[in-house]
Amino acid sequence: MKEFKQSDAIQRLPEQFFAKLVKKVNEAKQLEGPEMINLGQGNPDQPTPEHIVQSLQQAAEKPEYHKYSPFQGFDFLKEAVATFYKREYDVDLDPESEVAIMFGSKTGLVEVSQCFLNEGDLALMPDPGYPDYWSGVALANAEMKTMPLLEENDFLPDYTQLDQETLERAKLMFLNYPNNPTSAVADRAFFDKTVELAEANDICVVHDFAYGAIGFDGEKPLSFMQVPGAKDVGVEMYTMSKTFNMAGWRVAFAVGNPSVIQALELIQDHQFVSLFGAVQEATATALLDSQQCVEDLVAMYEKRRDILVEGLQEQGWHIAPPKGSFFMWMRVPEGFTSESFADDLIDKARMVVAPGIGFGDYGEGFVRIGLVNSEEQLKEALNRFEAYKNQMDIS
Repeated sequence: MKEFKQSDAIQRLPEQFFAKLVKKVNEAKQLEGPEMINLGQGNPDQPTPEHIVQSLQQAAEKPEYHKYSPFQGFDFLKEAVATFYKREYDVDLDPESEVAIMFGSKTGLVEVSQCFLNEGDLALMPDPGYPDYWSGVALANAEMKTMPLLEENDFLPDYTQLDQETLERAKLMFLNYPNNPTSAVADRAFFDKTVELAEANDICVVHDFAYGAIGFDGEKPLSFMQVPGAKDVGVEMYTMSKTFNMAGWRVAFAVGNPSVIQALELIQDHQFVSLFGAVQEATATALLDSQQCVEDLVAMYEKRRDILVEGLQEQGWHIAPPKGSFFMWMRVPEGFTSESFADDLIDKARMVVAPGIGFGDYGEGFVRIGLVNSEEQLKEALNRFEAYKNQMDIS
């Protein structure tokens, strides 16, 4: 059978590291032994709150939603986004010019590079970071300059390490706080520096606020849009996946700089005809109704965090309590790489963690552990970590 050659753009896409991990896990599952505990995933384990599901069910019966939706989304959803940001962050948004509806934030995070990068342009990229940032840059045939996220800098990029030539070439900067995979959070001082740097060098900041609702110890994560000048230099992307357990619904939005919003809507005009209207109505319900479900969700993650962190620390593992997101970033034992340690846990403890190298070169030496498992599974995971540590005589 004839084999057709892929385009240069497709061939530029980075290797999907985690597809290899999934293959390893599936092969290991075929072997005899206890049930595999997957701590490497980032897929919320709780169902979408009932009132949001009911809103979808009722809206699906409306004939007006059985036709094509408006290309750029219904006005009522954009208005709900603006109301949500005003209530949660005291940020004023113009629903018409400062809000874009997206098919999940992954879509927007890939599209934004195609909107603003030409061949030879440069994007500033956190390392470690979410691998799909790289995909959009590759499709645009642009280049990346990594910004190391180091433990000694609280996993925030050090802008003083960027030389002037890099700053002059850079067109985009990707940030993500609370951070995946390190679970770090950003403070006002850091975002102030970001605005100053972006303003001085004409860099568009793209802040991925996927875990914006998930902060611990009574601290609410800061929105980039709360910082004076942020709207002038960039956008923030917010997904419904983590805050409302709507991962499978594929709905998100971008807010901020009108020129970026316009470009995102333009590229989506050519690729999509907006979301099913009933999904948009249910999303508005989630944003506007009681947020008790969100508070309960954050409390659940914090309890899981405490169980796992306290247990691992008692056993002598090197891990700090995360301040946000539903991930933990743990150092691997001496003598292991992140991948060899992850492989060893699969083989000897029937547990899956995500190797840090999959998130970039500076992820080496760490593994990511998710909090999207039940308390019962996490306690069993602690038992397996302890048995593994004793077996391997790890200090």
